[in-house]
Amino acid sequence: MGFEVWIDLILFCVLFALFVYIFASVTITNLHKFYLLFHFSMMLWPFCQFAIKTTENPTFQLFYLKLAFVNSPVLTTGWLLFTILLTRQSKFLRRKVLLFLFVPAVLSALGVVINPGGWFVLPLNGGYIQRIYGPIFWFNVTILMIHFAVSLYIIYLTLVSDNAPRVKKQVMHMVRGILVVALFTLIDILLNVVMSRYLPVIPGLASVGVLLSAIIFVIAIHRDKVFDIVTIAHKDIIDTIDHGILVLDDNEIVVEINQSLLPQMNLRIGDRFNMEDILPQEPTPGNIECFLHAYRNRPMERSEVQLLHPIINRHLNIHAAPIMVRGLMVGRIITFQDITELQRLIDETNLHNKILQEHNEALLKIQGELSETNQKLNQMAITDSLTGCYNRHYLTQQLENEVMKNRQHQISFAILLLDIDFFKLVNDNYGHLVGDEVICNTVKVIKQTLRRTDILARYGGEEFIIYLPDTNESQAKILAERIKSSVESNQVIIENTAHSLSITISMGLLSINDFSAEHRLSPKSYLNDLFESVDKALYQAKHEGRNRIISVVR
Repeated sequence: MGFEVWIDLILFCVLFALFVYIFASVTITNLHKFYLLFHFSMMLWPFCQFAIKTTENPTFQLFYLKLAFVNSPVLTTGWLLFTILLTRQSKFLRRKVLLFLFVPAVLSALGVVINPGGWFVLPLNGGYIQRIYGPIFWFNVTILMIHFAVSLYIIYLTLVSDNAPRVKKQVMHMVRGILVVALFTLIDILLNVVMSRYLPVIPGLASVGVLLSAIIFVIAIHRDKVFDIVTIAHKDIIDTIDHGILVLDDNEIVVEINQSLLPQMNLRIGDRFNMEDILPQEPTPGNIECFLHAYRNRPMERSEVQLLHPIINRHLNIHAAPIMVRGLMVGRIITFQDITELQRLIDETNLHNKILQEHNEALLKIQGELSETNQKLNQMAITDSLTGCYNRHYLTQQLENEVMKNRQHQISFAILLLDIDFFKLVNDNYGHLVGDEVICNTVKVIKQTLRRTDILARYGGEEFIIYLPDTNESQAKILAERIKSSVESNQVIIENTAHSLSITISMGLLSINDFSAEHRLSPKSYLNDLFESVDKALYQAKHEGRNRIISVVR
């Protein structure tokens, strides 16, 4: 056997070595399994081409020839399926499309196996090393070209779509593989079939195309990991996350770093990571010190810290968590979240809250001042500005309610109307300021004598009226005498005067015990009637010599 016989065997051995290499060097995924099956089909072509030339038995030669050409539509069908799965063009997996693509391939394979009337191949010189191909062969070749064309069309749809760049990188490897196989297959058919009458046979052309295609895929699988879908998805996901992600092994060696973190850190896969290098140096804030202590001494626990990094001038949230496998820590994942905008919003919110709190405090202060002012105004509206006791208006309002209640429940009460005796002489002899002092001092003495429930009001000038609730005639007379005595014994000290001043008061006392005749009057008319009665009693006391009490009972 000449050297050309061994070419196909050498190519088969290389393909087998590549098969073993892929099987042993990568983590097998479903796509890897599919590719290995496809690779195994590719290995059959050079093996069958070699086996045909190693035997002189036409039956065995025909068997190997049929095996090679039955494998070809199976090979291209697998290639087409592989292309659909890799490019994720699931619309081509519909039943009608699959029947249209694969039924002709099955019919072609059956035609090759049956070889009716030699329509597939006829022997030449008593064997099949040299042969004549029939229409089934050309139908087989047509099916191969259609499958290659459909594969290229599917790849074209993927390249013009919006798929991720990583997927497009995968299909570019498919383009190279398809073009290499198709090119060498067409050259083989052209030179060794169409031009066989004019040119010598060139062995191994199709096998070389199969080998080159396989080499392209092996390089892509090993270097670019085009079939590692999990790795691809994992990488795509972590690279699209805004947070910085750093994955360490149990020796603090970087095993993964995403795109968001790369510009911020001078780290590469395989570098040793030191947490202290990325944290602010002296002085170390308390929260950073606690985080470092937990990071170093409690690696099985999650730890977290928020800080303002002085170098990049950004607020960061750093979170470290262990990676656990079956209860053992095999590494760490550290995330870096930029919370500068969030911190800015928090600071703005806190500032607004502080301003609002200050405004609220100011409003509360103003409200308190207004309330105090209103209380003062209310007090001023119902009190006499000189003496501080109630004024006549307030007493009239109160008595309108009180006398009606007393009249309804038959409760006795009394009214005292008093006047300072000879008060005009005090003003004439000592002046109005001393007169005011006499009035205020007299009011003070009267208040000390009254009960808590009694109401004292200035009736006008030097006249005062006292309402004595729930008081009968005898009790009212006792209280009136006490008031009269207290005022009479009181000495008013006058500035710049050698002697003190003593005054007396005249009083009219009205006691109400009988309510039967008063029901027909309105509260205001009834009260005016009472005032008129007590005023007459006071007038009588002054007319009879002053410093006395005239009592009237109704």
